[in-house]
Amino acid sequence: MTGTREGSPYAPHTDAETRAMLETVGADDVDELFDIPEAVQFDRAFGIEARDDAGTAREIAGTLAENDDLTSFLGRGHYAHHVPAVVDRLSSRSEFLTSYTQYQPEIAQGFLQALFEYQSMLVELTGLPVANASMYDHATALGEAATLAARVRSTSGSRVLVPELLPLRRRSVLENYAEGADLTVESYPTDDGNADLDALTSMVDSDTLMVYAENPTVRGTIEERLSAVGDLAADSEALFCLGTDPVALSLLETPASVGADVVVGDAGTLGLGHAHGMGHGLFVTREQFLRQVPGRLVGAGTDERGRRAYTLTLQTREQHIRRERATSNICTNQAWVALRTAIHLAWLGPDGLLELAERAVRDVRTLASRVDDIDGVRAPVHDRHHFREFLAATDRPAPEIRDALLDRGYAVHAVDDHRLQLCVTDANEHATDGLVAALSEVA
Repeated sequence: MTGTREGSPYAPHTDAETRAMLETVGADDVDELFDIPEAVQFDRAFGIEARDDAGTAREIAGTLAENDDLTSFLGRGHYAHHVPAVVDRLSSRSEFLTSYTQYQPEIAQGFLQALFEYQSMLVELTGLPVANASMYDHATALGEAATLAARVRSTSGSRVLVPELLPLRRRSVLENYAEGADLTVESYPTDDGNADLDALTSMVDSDTLMVYAENPTVRGTIEERLSAVGDLAADSEALFCLGTDPVALSLLETPASVGADVVVGDAGTLGLGHAHGMGHGLFVTREQFLRQVPGRLVGAGTDERGRRAYTLTLQTREQHIRRERATSNICTNQAWVALRTAIHLAWLGPDGLLELAERAVRDVRTLASRVDDIDGVRAPVHDRHHFREFLAATDRPAPEIRDALLDRGYAVHAVDDHRLQLCVTDANEHATDGLVAALSEVA
């Protein structure tokens, strides 16, 4: 880092301009503008031994071999489903990989059509008419829903009500959004894993801006009274936001039918591998909120020859319109990841998607029953219908069991001192015999 032109050839400033800027801020050198610990400063020497192609491959293989061979049963917002080879094959085509953003519709019709179809699939699954393409993740979609509610609610209100079991990472992002918009995030109690409707009723008032619920919940339980939650929100003129994912939507009642105004969640449950972090957020809402939707919308029309054509019809970020009119500062839309979800959804089709969801119910019921037969373990903790995951109560401390299972090659959550959480999908169902055997040994 230096004040001369030794750095990037793309730096736009001359040496004279750089000196003038440094004088203005009272610095002698560009390095003074950065507080980088000496230990991590680049000394212009990587210290990596040169290797040929074969030697590099051996080195990488050796490093990767040091990874633990674990089968994950973790869940809690990160779900692995088998990704068909066709998803990798089609999404890796150069015309998709090199299409950064589809600003020029005349050269991006294929990608725009795929995104339009992605939106159409979410519209069909949710019953709501407007889906964008798309969001960063579940957490940012939830934050954007809260700020949308602040813009569209007809009366004053600043309270956003969320379940007490909301994962910390989602709540943290939501609170960051809320702070900038002068909103307050409050938790409502749960009862046996689901929303405590009586407690929620006592909390909802005229100052409530939005009520948020998840189905399935973070513990895998199915909310059975979502319509009542929607009615509570409607009676106080608050927005009702529902968190979910495409697989669950194929089996559960549609969000539109329970009064949801906005649907958020992680659509990366389809099309993506199990990365514990990578995903993309879905955002679907009512037509009356069309111009308040964050991100981008792909629309269909006709060109001058009367042919069907696609284009970005709505872009709400500040790079595209006057800053005071922007509804979001989201600067990407995870387009390529949404493409993978669309390919996976199309490959499964309606019947295949429903079968995947039904399997998530059967497998979790079967695994919970087998775990319940183990001495010292009781499952499921919640007397509810479950989807993908469940809690199991343990006599022995749960962290000790978790660590013992880890040594045997199985990763599970210890939710607290005496409760484990296990998640089963089509991607790890083959390993449930080994998990049950290991749990029988250590529980």
